[in-house]
Amino acid sequence: MPAQDVIVIGGGIIGCVVARELARRGASVRLFEARTIGAGATQASAGILAPFIEGHDRGLLFDLGLRSLHMYDAFVRDVCDESGLTVEYRRCGTLEVATDAATAARLRATAGETLRWLDPVAARGQEGALASAIEGALLAPQHGYVAVPMLMDALAWAALRHGVQIEAAHRVTSIRVDSDHASIGTDDGTSWTAGTVVIAAGSWAGQLDVDDGAASAVRPVRGQLLRLQWRGAPLHHIVWGPDCYVVPWQDSTLLVGATVEDVGFDERTTAAGVRDLLDAVCELLPEAWRATFLEARVGLRPATPTGLPFIGASERSPRLVYATGHYRNGVLLAPLTAQMIGNLIADGREDPALAQLRPRA
Repeated sequence: MPAQDVIVIGGGIIGCVVARELARRGASVRLFEARTIGAGATQASAGILAPFIEGHDRGLLFDLGLRSLHMYDAFVRDVCDESGLTVEYRRCGTLEVATDAATAARLRATAGETLRWLDPVAARGQEGALASAIEGALLAPQHGYVAVPMLMDALAWAALRHGVQIEAAHRVTSIRVDSDHASIGTDDGTSWTAGTVVIAAGSWAGQLDVDDGAASAVRPVRGQLLRLQWRGAPLHHIVWGPDCYVVPWQDSTLLVGATVEDVGFDERTTAAGVRDLLDAVCELLPEAWRATFLEARVGLRPATPTGLPFIGASERSPRLVYATGHYRNGVLLAPLTAQMIGNLIADGREDPALAQLRPRA
């Protein structure tokens, strides 16, 4: 289907990368966001790029993550060039820490050409702040992170410079698809039409009135994230423990995440969530007791029954396309998702992986 006019619903990381990609390919794109750009799950993302951790089972999610990670250098470079902004992006590696013998044995078994097992002495040689009572760590040198707030600013500007029209503070409530067009309705009673509508609304996909059961299968999972001012020697890697992860920014702040809470559309930060993360980070990095607490953030991650994102055309119509349900991997999978959706809408080419990512009720 040639790219002509497209409506993208959702202004998080996925909505923004899809809108930018389609506009780069010549489409006329209008992006709708009910709040502000990046205000949903995206603003509570630590921006970790770690497929070897997120895809431990080495299934499709791992394959997708690795493909997208390989795209990241060029993706960040291009977004920075297009926007004129700088984005903090580092391939600093991850240390996945084992705190018991069973975990150590499991991680050691995965070591090889791309992953290196470190005994406790070698692990603390990499990060001296690690607790003494560890069994070792798995080093993944190719992993990294991107500072999501900076990336979102750059993406928004890049999208605008490619001609994307951003309709903020418009909540889309309904989608209707006909043979020759698709239309949306908003909460203020206005309607808009386009050749294709892309659902990139994250957890809120399930709240859309749409003649397609797949949207209702997306559900929110709350994740809380802390930001601390680190006072110790600089950390060199992302540190991943059994109950939290730690992302060290270059300004000496740490992002500590993340809780996993099935509480529906409850976007509150809670005392229990903050306490659990503080306990976990201080057990992993005892010097964290000296850190300054700066803030807590919360986001609702979009989960699907399959554990995989919904990417591709609706079974009902090729004019309704999904790019949602990325759960904890929206930032990691953003470049690949944009490419897949761009190829599908602009060129009519379907990535082979879409057969397993097809939206299903």
